[in-house]
Amino acid sequence: MFKLDQTQAPLYEALLEMKDSRLVPFDVPGHKRGRGNPELAEFLGKDCLDVDVNSMKPLDNLCHPVSVIGRAQELAADAFGAESAFFMVNGTTSAVQAMILYACKEGDKIIMPRNVHRSAINALIVSGATPVYVDPGIDANLGIPLGMSVKSVERAMDENPDAKAVLVNNPTYYGVCSDLRSIVSMAHERGMLALADEAHGTHFYFSSQCPPSAMECGADIAAASMHKSGGSLTQSSILLCAKSIDEGRMRQIINLTQTTSPSYLLTSSLDISRRNLALRGAETFRRVIEYARYARGEINKIGDYYAFSKELINGSTVFDFDETKLSIHTLGTGISGMEVYDILRDEYDIQTEFGDISNILAYISVGDRPRDIERLISALADIRRNYKRPKCGLPSREYIPPEVEVSPREAFYSDTERLPLKEAVGRISAEFAMCYPPGIPILAPGEKVTDQIVEYIQYAKEKGGSMTGTSDIDTKTLKVLKG
Repeated sequence: MFKLDQTQAPLYEALLEMKDSRLVPFDVPGHKRGRGNPELAEFLGKDCLDVDVNSMKPLDNLCHPVSVIGRAQELAADAFGAESAFFMVNGTTSAVQAMILYACKEGDKIIMPRNVHRSAINALIVSGATPVYVDPGIDANLGIPLGMSVKSVERAMDENPDAKAVLVNNPTYYGVCSDLRSIVSMAHERGMLALADEAHGTHFYFSSQCPPSAMECGADIAAASMHKSGGSLTQSSILLCAKSIDEGRMRQIINLTQTTSPSYLLTSSLDISRRNLALRGAETFRRVIEYARYARGEINKIGDYYAFSKELINGSTVFDFDETKLSIHTLGTGISGMEVYDILRDEYDIQTEFGDISNILAYISVGDRPRDIERLISALADIRRNYKRPKCGLPSREYIPPEVEVSPREAFYSDTERLPLKEAVGRISAEFAMCYPPGIPILAPGEKVTDQIVEYIQYAKEKGGSMTGTSDIDTKTLKVLKG
């Protein structure tokens, strides 16, 4: 029996041992520890390519772990308070999709907020499940979607007692949390699974100053994006499961879509980062929250910006708030969030997480430093001084309630035609349209194209938003169902 000791990192330790051996590679990858690609070795470093290896007996196999990866996943489950954990190397996108594929088959209903990440709707296309959308609350002043109220979720459950699961964002990209504990309880009373998209909530597991985590609230499955706030490499994530979940079946679901050639750079980064958070997470996130609080206070002193936080809590659509999310409303300056995002990058060498119509998000996490926080504050003060203009004429509505006509799968696989954007009004979309990041669809397959949606897309394009999802890369046209 493997003894759980959070000071250990079994996969990382096995890689170190392999690296120090005289192993001659007659397997893939073909660069053979970097020797076959000197430019890549110089760019990434020999130490990196030395551990970019293929699955082998001493290093275990992610598709069917029986040794070091299995032990690393056991330690992750223990650290996160879960019954089982799975390392994901296709991003949290694959973790969210695995949750839905586990919970729902073709024709099953799943209750979810409309402001889900596109990965959840993609899972509906693959599985054939039918969404029951719950419109989130709206903050009209900030122009952002909020969380789901307990009453709205309860109504959806009562109207759809045959739903198999409910999915909750914990938190949203902006830091808003729903009453997850109550929603989980209602789901279980009705025999539904409770799923949580915690792409932006990894730190909830390691700080009592944060909102409660999905596992703490009794959820059945949660997708935790370790690379976002946990310090692991981009594209690495963890899927967490409670006792209610069949571990073997979940592994089969994951293996439907996850690569059979997983990167040991990604999996070892999960192992190392889990150990770091288990041993030092509480102190790390105490410091992160201090940085965010300080930055929020200083930014609000500048004038015209509004860095919002726990004052939004209303016991319903904002049940709690993640203080590490430094979300900043910019419209008081007369400048859209997209423009502030671009100015910060182009003129101040500051890369924020995203800018939308009304806001920017500065992601504060394990690697930030006080001097970087000060630089951001100073840059925002400069931008207000140099670029401020009257704020008239800027739309502030970030969430547009959808008009769902057919299921995402039916729309995606239907016969379609391509129309200019304005001519598509009144038709049913066969594809996504969204600004990325954050990747929350403005329009999803199966939804009616409205004047408001077209206006939003055109405005976002004019302000430099990165539009994705459409097959037309310039988003001048939309694919719609044939009339």
